[in-house]
Amino acid sequence: MPEPVTLSCHRCSELHEIEGPVPRSALCSACGVELRCCMNCRFYDSSAYNDCSEPAADRVVEKDRANFCDYFSAGAGSGGTKGRSPDAAGQLEDLFKR
Repeated sequence: MPEPVTLSCHRCSELHEIEGPVPRSALCSACGVELRCCMNCRFYDSSAYNDCSEPAADRVVEKDRANFCDYFSAGAGSGGTKGRSPDAAGQLEDLFKR
């Protein structure tokens, strides 16, 4: 039996315990964003080429959307708005929607 994976949402930092591999359809129960995305992967690195420290991974354009990357491995939610309050993050996103 696979060990449960603890995943922190890249947007709101909500913790999720998921049995086995993280399904592409997994959503954060707190904010509704997709969990199997680059920004929740341990290889996500905004300072690396294509924002990924896994050199064999294919390029993914939308880092905050679910994808089919074979190298996905649950990370600590290192990207997005982690470390900022959800209200401040929402205000920042609203600023750029106009």
